[in-house]
Amino acid sequence: MNLNTLLFGRRLANRENEDKKLGWIEAVPAMGLDGLGSSSYGPEAALTILIPLGAAGLTYLGPVMGCIIALLAILYFSYRQTLAAYPTSGGAYAVAKENLGEYPSLLTASALMIDYVLNVAVGVSAGVGALVSAVPDLHPYILPLCLAIVAFVTIANLRGTGEAGWLFALPTYVFIACFLGVIGYGLFRIVTEGDPQPVVTPPALAAPAGAAGLWLLMHAFASGCTAMTGVEAVSNGVSSFREPVIKNAYMTLTIIVVVLGLLLAGIATLATSFDIGAMDQTRDGYQSVLSQLLGAVTGYNGFYYVAMTSLLCILCLSANTSFVGFPRICRMIAADGYLPKAFAQPGRRLVFTAGILFLSALACLLLVAFGGITEKLIPLFAIGAFLTFTVSQTGMVVHWRRQEKKRPGKLTMNAVGAVATGIALVVIMLAKFTEGAWITLIAVPLTIGVLKAVKNYYNSLDKELRQPGPIELDEVEPPTVLVVMEEWNRLSERAVKFALTISPDVVAVHLVRLGGPEADEGEKALRDQWCRDVEEPAAAKGLQPPRLMLIPAPYRELHEPLLRLIEKLDADAPERHVAVLIPQTVKEKWWQNILHMNRGGRLRAQLLKFGGPRLTVVTVPWRLSREGKPSA
Repeated sequence: MNLNTLLFGRRLANRENEDKKLGWIEAVPAMGLDGLGSSSYGPEAALTILIPLGAAGLTYLGPVMGCIIALLAILYFSYRQTLAAYPTSGGAYAVAKENLGEYPSLLTASALMIDYVLNVAVGVSAGVGALVSAVPDLHPYILPLCLAIVAFVTIANLRGTGEAGWLFALPTYVFIACFLGVIGYGLFRIVTEGDPQPVVTPPALAAPAGAAGLWLLMHAFASGCTAMTGVEAVSNGVSSFREPVIKNAYMTLTIIVVVLGLLLAGIATLATSFDIGAMDQTRDGYQSVLSQLLGAVTGYNGFYYVAMTSLLCILCLSANTSFVGFPRICRMIAADGYLPKAFAQPGRRLVFTAGILFLSALACLLLVAFGGITEKLIPLFAIGAFLTFTVSQTGMVVHWRRQEKKRPGKLTMNAVGAVATGIALVVIMLAKFTEGAWITLIAVPLTIGVLKAVKNYYNSLDKELRQPGPIELDEVEPPTVLVVMEEWNRLSERAVKFALTISPDVVAVHLVRLGGPEADEGEKALRDQWCRDVEEPAAAKGLQPPRLMLIPAPYRELHEPLLRLIEKLDADAPERHVAVLIPQTVKEKWWQNILHMNRGGRLRAQLLKFGGPRLTVVTVPWRLSREGKPSA
């Protein structure tokens, strides 16, 4: 078993694709980790904005979370309709492309791609924040831990979406059980004790500092909306479900949204009852809101560490939602010609390897740029998600209007979703603009520009290579074949023999890099050898003998004198093509590359770069350690 098989599993055949699709049990961890994990940093982000109000800020957390939960419910019913209308490709990109046209679909694609990258960075950084809360000694290693987790999730997804879903299933369901359990126990204490005392007192909040203004509440709402990212993952990944597709997709979406809503409502209620506020993640002694909540309700016992471990896993692995969605949206975009074709090609495990690796690289760059600190990344977050929500719901409104059989109830539901998410998008952009949201607003049009540039390239390529019609055979004659050789040996012999099968006009080109008496003697010896070993045997067979041409290369560059020779041949016989044969050894061992200078590979690259349209370059390989072995 080699390293690739050990890390990524055996290579899969196309027929095995259906076996790798998801049911709802493994789809919840595969697609729901982003939404479930955001329940930790969404309320905390809102509380962070309310810090200036001191203890009074907690009175506003409930209404803020209530608005977010109401918006979540609207999105749930809207996306159920999207899944029903587009059971094979229910993503926002497909909806926008069919109903709104090219630029809205590119806007959606750009927003989705950026949001997926940010989700990886925010989820992983929040997970490491949870780890640092439980083990403060790890605070200096925030960034290395973030990068290590991204590498782990990348490898898991390169093995396949199904395997990643099963791998992450245990921590996902442990997380749901632990935190719904602690919320239930906390609510029980509130009901039975009236004013429950925390088992571990959370850090004291500042004294109340007056009422909140509208702007501050808008800001808190905008930050809290990060808890809603990931809701679109089910519709974007609907092609990943096994039959019955819609039933599995409905079940997955329902579980994710219901659990997320219960978590948001429960966290807001317990934080208010136990006086839990947000802390500065950049300072030593940082405790996340959920860490404080667990300590206040149950204390620092074995359950605390089990719950925090599950939270750490969920947050770190929440990046998996992006690793499911990002490669698939890239595949759809690449299929339409807006991304390189490699993004549409399945890899060894029937996953879209190029998309996974590209996402991983961008997320790592983002984490390095912001030091792995969640608070610095949050302002960039949620804009892409809500832009996607709005465009998708608007596309669905157009979809229902086009139906012959009008469905006013469905149209109204999606219209409400479009308006609600559109208003939320405006609030988020206004509230977060100066904190870094402007970066996202610049990145989206730049991404659209890149996508259009790729599409324009493929369009121009298709135009240049368009179907030529019947083949033209009037001016077909053998080319002049130039065989580049360093010396006369078995490698050169193979190239010359192959050249003679192509054309009777063969010229062996030897580039002379040194001068002086020693070089003159070498040239004379080569000419004598050529006459004896090549010209005479060829003439005896009735073939036109290949010629030998010695060309000086005083600057040790091989391609320049060869290109000058090709230009001269073109000028003398413009109707004939020129083919250059480059004998080259094929190295099978890594150390063989160190012992060879790869002149043939460099020469080939230069000829392809600077040669004219009538030039053909052919490599004649010699496989080291295979050729010339005596037969048994």
